[in-house]
Amino acid sequence: MAVKILLASSNPGKLAEFQALASGSSILIELGLMPNFESIPIFDESAPTFAENSLGKAFYYSQHTQELMLADDSGLVVPSLGGRPGVHSARYAGENATSAKRVEKLLEEMRGKSWDEREAHFVCALSLVKNNKALCVISARTDGQILESQRGAGGFGYDPIFFFLPLNKSFAELSPEEKNLHSHRGRAFRRLLGVLPGML
Repeated sequence: MAVKILLASSNPGKLAEFQALASGSSILIELGLMPNFESIPIFDESAPTFAENSLGKAFYYSQHTQELMLADDSGLVVPSLGGRPGVHSARYAGENATSAKRVEKLLEEMRGKSWDEREAHFVCALSLVKNNKALCVISARTDGQILESQRGAGGFGYDPIFFFLPLNKSFAELSPEEKNLHSHRGRAFRRLLGVLPGML
């Protein structure tokens, strides 16, 4: 029997990414978007950590379903910028700014910084909640460096300026298979799959 999990999102791209990750699991997982997600007042992701935002979001949306609720909070951390963009990654250049504007702002802030000062990492925190009970909170990170200019046409968000040294490519230059294998979200989701059988 398939394990049904709802994703606290209305983003079909994010769903497709998780579905691709779930397809390699020994457990049959049926992933879907939260029904009527956009009719529910948006969750205020104002906590100081990815894990707190992820868990808060999972609890919030799980009130509207009896199914397992999966929520994630992800972002880019640059230590030389005091951890920015961090939990504000999606709102780094303003509430309604495009990905291009966020990338432009980050490149401007990084101008003149040495290679060592360009160290960065992506973080993903995943939380699974059912019936107002937290089943797990799992996080993972992928280390890299911020490029001086964009490279690659794939991916989204900060991917074109995030350089992944082991493959000598930006995240926007990775194939979907490479990204699923090495990304923060891929690593976190595989950890989740590893502990999921013990929670069912």
